[in-house]
Amino acid sequence: MDMMFLLLLFCHVSSAVKHSLKYFVAGSSGVSDFPEFMGAAVFDGILVGYCDSNTRKVETKQDWVEKLLENDTQQLQYYKHECFEYLPNVFKDRIHFFKQHFNQSGGVHVLQRMSGCEWDEETGEFNGFSQYGYDGEDLMAFDLKTLTWIALKPQAVTIKEKWNADKPRAKNNEVYLTQICPEWLKKYLDSGRMTLQRTDLPSVSLLQKTPSSPVSCHATGFYPDRATMFWRKDGEELHEDVDLGEILPNNDGSFQMSVDLNLSSVTPEDWRRYDCVFHLSGVKDDIITKLDKTKIRTNWGKGEKYTFIYFQLFFSLTFTIYSK
Repeated sequence: MDMMFLLLLFCHVSSAVKHSLKYFVAGSSGVSDFPEFMGAAVFDGILVGYCDSNTRKVETKQDWVEKLLENDTQQLQYYKHECFEYLPNVFKDRIHFFKQHFNQSGGVHVLQRMSGCEWDEETGEFNGFSQYGYDGEDLMAFDLKTLTWIALKPQAVTIKEKWNADKPRAKNNEVYLTQICPEWLKKYLDSGRMTLQRTDLPSVSLLQKTPSSPVSCHATGFYPDRATMFWRKDGEELHEDVDLGEILPNNDGSFQMSVDLNLSSVTPEDWRRYDCVFHLSGVKDDIITKLDKTKIRTNWGKGEKYTFIYFQLFFSLTFTIYSK
């Protein structure tokens, strides 16, 4: 489900003392073989729940969240109501309204909303937010201080005026962002603290698609996501001929990342001068992997152990995050 994956790319945890509970929902029209509505709950950058109009199920993605909802049936019923009764109809009506407002007829159209709250454990400060996007562009944002909507593009000014005239809706947003969301955020933090404060080291592998491809140093299964990775030559960090990838989520709540090294100008006898370093914040010892041709996992050459398809799976684990 690529659209929801793109939504979640905006999630990132920047500090161990700051916590966030975010809800990403999206409605679409004109997209065949795709749910008209989907939603995801993300706590501290980790997918904890998912629903869509096709499965009509609230799926928990973490064991500790499942236990939490077993004891908090009110919250579970709220999610079911939002996912299958209220929000799908609301988003369908709003997409129809926006299509008329922007003089659109057919075609593919997508309405997105990100809402939730953040909490700083050190200062005790809470911050609530709600923002809409339409067809890939920012549209409206809710100002919690003034309890009014702000138009993020000129064409949305009349929409803003219409939404700001709905005072009960503004009050409901205030209650949700300042009371309900913070209460649930603390419940998630209390329930998942042991899991979220763990430290998991990764498995590190050297991968190469073809003899002329860069060698990728790939680490997967680490937690938390505060990690760095780089190539060295003779003990000095390299900045040229190196391509550092993003830290991406795995479907089990851990993370993966890779850094590529271009060896086109490196002679075989110089390979021994290179190594890959993985550093996880809070862990004293780094994981150092020597550049060794015999240790490279590849899909070419005699006695190959991994097929090309299996090799590709190393780099697509994050796209299984929504699989059943």
